[in-house]
Amino acid sequence: MKASRIAAAAALAGSAVLVLSAPAFAHVSVQPEGAAAKGGYAVVDFKVPNERDNASTTKIEVNLPADHPIASVMPQPIPGWKIDVTKSTLAKPLTMHGEKIDQAVTKVTWTADGKGIAPGYFQKFPLSLGALPEDTDQLVFKAVQTYSNKEVVRWIEVPREGQDEPENPAPVLELTAASDDDHHAAPAADDTDGKAEKTTAADSGGGSDTTARVLGVAGIVAGVAGVAYGVLAGRRRTT
Repeated sequence: MKASRIAAAAALAGSAVLVLSAPAFAHVSVQPEGAAAKGGYAVVDFKVPNERDNASTTKIEVNLPADHPIASVMPQPIPGWKIDVTKSTLAKPLTMHGEKIDQAVTKVTWTADGKGIAPGYFQKFPLSLGALPEDTDQLVFKAVQTYSNKEVVRWIEVPREGQDEPENPAPVLELTAASDDDHHAAPAADDTDGKAEKTTAADSGGGSDTTARVLGVAGIVAGVAGVAYGVLAGRRRTT
């Protein structure tokens, strides 16, 4: 009897872990590797989970904010994925390091060469961005996720402060205050021609997700509490 109570408490604790951890993997998100300071450069990871149990994710498109164009956008090669970088002419040229830039990346597309992201897995897609704008606190990246069964999920709804999170929220990158250390050297610039064009890169990824870790720890704490409660209840009844 005592063992059954402990088993039931453990099962309840396990479900608590899952419930508390699930939101961290619920949608496409973006997190910086380190700081994402205004006016500086940063490497950010777009985290794409596969939410289907009968299809793989085979394509992800990330649109960069048109209202805050970024002069330098460089993807990191990822094995098994083809990368297309789309550039467009800017209505208002940017100035970086004393030079005028009339084109900027407006979209990055990753297309799987093989199986893509299988059910139960996620993939990180890194981008080097800079210089980050100084006149906003956040950047919104609208994303489109395509599955092997042709299903398309559009993560394009902009979260609003004070309102519930939308069903398909767009990834949002929060920017921190600028400091002297954040204005480090920019990556080498690339040459562009034409009003809109695509360049192709090829092939690894990394990063961190603080939110997932915090929620995971919270779930473990809740699980331990549930087990302790079940054990104590069993002892009291036995006594």
